[in-house]
Amino acid sequence: MTVNKYVKERNEKLAKKVITALEKRHFNAFYCEDEQAALNKILELVSKDETISWGGSVTLEQTGITQYLIDNGYKVINRDSAKNPEEKAELTRKGLLCDTFLMSSNAISEDGQLVNVDGTGNRVAALCYGPKRVIVIAGMNKVAKSIEDAISRARNVAAPVNMQRIKDMANNNTPCVHTGSCADCLCDDSICCQIVVTRLSKPAGKINVILVNKDFGY
Repeated sequence: MTVNKYVKERNEKLAKKVITALEKRHFNAFYCEDEQAALNKILELVSKDETISWGGSVTLEQTGITQYLIDNGYKVINRDSAKNPEEKAELTRKGLLCDTFLMSSNAISEDGQLVNVDGTGNRVAALCYGPKRVIVIAGMNKVAKSIEDAISRARNVAAPVNMQRIKDMANNNTPCVHTGSCADCLCDDSICCQIVVTRLSKPAGKINVILVNKDFGY
């Protein structure tokens, strides 16, 4: 997707503010113009000697990052390669102890906080603890003005849209599938089971955030 010249200019300026805020919170933060530059940055951070896994992410699919790692001989723990639900669950657990975990974020506030809403919790679990390194790749469309705006984006934009996607795979049924709006439901099918705000990277530098000057994911 081509970014409008003026949107691109705005994103570049805003990204500087967000990166400064992230660095104050002990994240490593980077800005990339496109998905190729983001892939190049990831390849600077990882090696073929380490294990790499990831959480479910439309951003990772759209950028082609995980497919590149699979195709080029990196040691990946890929739960999507599982032959049955039991094997998928086991690979998901193994992914929590990988060297590098890749993911996106549902929202990032301008003051440098990550907001993520999760169903099974494997993605936010890895963000909080387990892997030696976490790399978060996010399009500039994920940036929200305040932490309150970021939480609202995660719950009222990302979650309902992801639910539309998931229902086609698993026939899940929540109120937002029918209305497009969060109902703060208690359904068994809800993907809003964990709401995690990451204020700081601890230890410092464990979490790396790559902002990309395009719209990716939801």
